[in-house]
Amino acid sequence: MKVAIYSRGLDEEIEQHLKTLMQELKLQKVECVVYDPLITKSFERNTKSFQYTTFTNNKGLDESVDCLISLGGDGTMLDTVTMVRDKEIPLLGINFGRLGFLASIGKNEMQHAVESLTSSTYHIDQRTLIHVDSNAPLFGDAPFGLNEFVIHKKDTSPMIKVHVYMNGEFLNTYWADGIIVSTPTGSTGYNLSCNGPIVFPESGSFVITPVAPHNLNVRPLVVPDDNIISFEIEGRTDQFLCSLDSRREIVEKDIQLAVRKESFTIGLVRLNENTFLETLRNKLAWGLDKRN
Repeated sequence: MKVAIYSRGLDEEIEQHLKTLMQELKLQKVECVVYDPLITKSFERNTKSFQYTTFTNNKGLDESVDCLISLGGDGTMLDTVTMVRDKEIPLLGINFGRLGFLASIGKNEMQHAVESLTSSTYHIDQRTLIHVDSNAPLFGDAPFGLNEFVIHKKDTSPMIKVHVYMNGEFLNTYWADGIIVSTPTGSTGYNLSCNGPIVFPESGSFVITPVAPHNLNVRPLVVPDDNIISFEIEGRTDQFLCSLDSRREIVEKDIQLAVRKESFTIGLVRLNENTFLETLRNKLAWGLDKRN
């Protein structure tokens, strides 16, 4: 078995858990591929007994990798999506962040997670992605995301007007600070913060949610994900923001934009005892009454 390990950076806590993780993988005779920027001189000194190779980007990963383990929060997990791309490498997130909907495995469960990987007692949930098309280069060679695509006004500029179309047919004009098109996976992210609905990962849908809409009768809308959603933007400024998961770009308001479902999916490793409903209850503290 071959496992890749990624993190945005090493603080003292993550470095210690990374060593523990590699020790567990060594005991299980699992081959390790570690993200190269994590290999500091102090880390090398303390891991001389470990055998591992390194990778620096998506080209350093191939189909021989059975799983990529992310150490961090949900933002770190989103980084890994741009690395594995369509290589069908499942992702396992160990949470060092806060809420952790994607990186849902606690750091105290690391040994159990490694045992589940090596014994194949886990489940892979396939998650759909959103793809951005435009008439100008956006988001490099990875114009896809797991959570959401957002059009947003820039800084303190006035609200913008977004005309939205589905398969070329006019849907609505949104007077708002911005608009979110979320995947089911991203429905528990920015979409939820803007009062959008939570949808199940297998629902086959997008959620269109305005950000601070000027008209109070405008509500989030769930649409099938086989639609192409396109946009025209008006505003008092010439530029606005586009974001795709945690990546952000400044674009001109006359740009042509559309989103659709990506042609491939991403696999998220779930330990057999964890379900989507259980994650919702735990992360959102449903039914929790501090009086009891």
